[in-house]
Amino acid sequence: MMLRRLHWAAPAAIAMLALAACSSETAEVAEENTEVSTQADEALAELQGQVLAQGPRGEEPSPASVADLTDEEVAQVQEMGATAAIVMHYGGNDWANAQIAGLEQRFEELGIEVVAVTDADFDPGQQVSDLETVMARNPDIIVSIPTDPVATAAAYQAAADAGVELVFMDNVPDGLEPGTDYVSVVSADNYGNGVVSAHLMAKALNGSGKIGLIYHEADFFVTQQRYEGFRTTIEDEYPDIEIVDERGIAGPDFAGDAQSVADAWLTQYPDLDGVWAVWDVPAEGVMAAARAAGRTDLKIATQDLGTNVAIALARDEMVVGLGAQVPFDQGVTEANLAAGALLGKEAPPYVALSALPVSHENVLDAWQQVYHADPPSEVTDSYAD
Repeated sequence: MMLRRLHWAAPAAIAMLALAACSSETAEVAEENTEVSTQADEALAELQGQVLAQGPRGEEPSPASVADLTDEEVAQVQEMGATAAIVMHYGGNDWANAQIAGLEQRFEELGIEVVAVTDADFDPGQQVSDLETVMARNPDIIVSIPTDPVATAAAYQAAADAGVELVFMDNVPDGLEPGTDYVSVVSADNYGNGVVSAHLMAKALNGSGKIGLIYHEADFFVTQQRYEGFRTTIEDEYPDIEIVDERGIAGPDFAGDAQSVADAWLTQYPDLDGVWAVWDVPAEGVMAAARAAGRTDLKIATQDLGTNVAIALARDEMVVGLGAQVPFDQGVTEANLAAGALLGKEAPPYVALSALPVSHENVLDAWQQVYHADPPSEVTDSYAD
């Protein structure tokens, strides 16, 4: 009987040892996951209110407060009867709508009439045509984001030579000089937004996994900054996350192009854990590909708080986090800089607003901060506690 008891005790002991080993491994993994989460949270806390990006020519950033106007200055501008035009790279998205809303609201407060708002659909030739059409209306101010810094440069130079006060969003045409040809460029901290999305991706992946990067294949300063911020942060701070592939998309169908890339990756890399997309519209294409492939476990990080990625964040599905701009506030800042230029005020060449980390937990509050409006019902109704 003793032999029999020993015979049966051996498997039990082995099972207990195996269970202890598994428990030890589980504890180690949990500890590692906690370390990654803490690392990411601490990094994000340090970024609060900071600007990591420099301007298109290496300029140090100045805060939006440098553009503030006194009540007396506002009254002077209101008496001028000035006009302005807004010349966009492309529109119809939440970021562009918020920029325009901020500009139009502040221009109205300043007594500046907006005589045109154009949308080039990311076509440099169309934007040159838009500028020529706008110039026929003799605006005092043009606020614009160049689609291509080289192809549009001559048209912007012509506006500058005609005495128009130019304020740029994000990108600057080649050859134009701040303080001479244009007032200033206003931007989000796009490098910082890339850094933010990298930390949020790393946290969602518990510090390890395989990811792909979808970047903007264009000579476009701010989207290059996002890519560099994300890539550098992953490579330098999260060595167990492997970037297995990266592809550029040129548009104009950014969602469709990104979906095609993600479709191919999900076949080529069946163990792919995540995808970073350069802004929210390409991220929508990645979401579509993941749903079609039955890969709703895919982790997606991006930039810009558009409606569809906000819904995904609210549902806590696929989109794990993003770095948001504050485009409404950027529009207000641009209007203030333009008005100041009419008064002869000098402005710093580069004004930047800090990145806003957005995750499931704060998406509703972040919407209010980004757009100065309550989240739409499709976002609030999607929120899962």
